[in-house]
Amino acid sequence: MASPAFEEVVEDFEFLEDWEDRYRMVIEMGKAMPAMEDALKVPATKVDGCASQVWLHPRIEGGRYHFTGDSDAMIVRGLIALLHRLYDGLPVAQVATVDARAELGRLGLHDHLSAQRSNGLRAMIERIRAQAAAAA
Repeated sequence: MASPAFEEVVEDFEFLEDWEDRYRMVIEMGKAMPAMEDALKVPATKVDGCASQVWLHPRIEGGRYHFTGDSDAMIVRGLIALLHRLYDGLPVAQVATVDARAELGRLGLHDHLSAQRSNGLRAMIERIRAQAAAAA
């Protein structure tokens, strides 16, 4: 069910033996993401329920879901990068069928994120699903 881009991340994670290396990889993915324009960081794109500041801006092109995102926390930028690989480019109707919890579980995230980060991740997933549903 996961996109080829997400499957690449899963494969990369399999080569990393400890969580610190995986954590660093997630942070590096966040650093590598293109910056979100400040003009898009408005209340309408802000995700509530996150300990840090998070913005997600959807874009629907040709019936496919795309988004840009940003956060003031590096690990959260990395989580956004993971979600980007999981959802970006999917047909809007398919977004709701992705079991993000199971897919991200393949990376071992559930065992290593704080409760606040897990809640924020859940809020981001809910926002993505709601945006895609509204566009479907």
